[in-house]
Amino acid sequence: MSGPIRILVMGLPGSGKTTLAEQIVLDLKLRCRSVDWFNADEVRKLHDDWDFSIEGRIRQAYRMRNAIDLSDSEFCIVDFIAPLKVMRQIIDADIVVWLDTIKEGRYEDTNALFERPTKVGVDFQFTEKDAESQSKIILAEIFEHCSRR
Repeated sequence: MSGPIRILVMGLPGSGKTTLAEQIVLDLKLRCRSVDWFNADEVRKLHDDWDFSIEGRIRQAYRMRNAIDLSDSEFCIVDFIAPLKVMRQIIDADIVVWLDTIKEGRYEDTNALFERPTKVGVDFQFTEKDAESQSKIILAEIFEHCSRR
């Protein structure tokens, strides 16, 4: 496999994405793995782009993908609402984690836009917030898969 293993942590605002992403980063670093973490809000801040139209959101997905493509780490954690299927396709993650922990986020426009992923498009779907155990489940699966190669 070339390039980093891309892990997309997605879900509505307030679902626990950043908390889980932070835990995955910590757990990977404890295993002496190189990791880059791309938080959508931080990428928006870097580009001073707070356009939340569909076009602005898709532009953000391309920015996130570009950051991944430039990474020389073993892992890239992408902490991104990714409300549209097209955005998830742009990210093209190896592992998709959907935090389905809340039914509505704090932004009505995002709630209205959010396309719930199908089971086919998701590797892990969590309905409870428990970043510590979820990170362990995700990483156990990743490392098990890598050892079978």
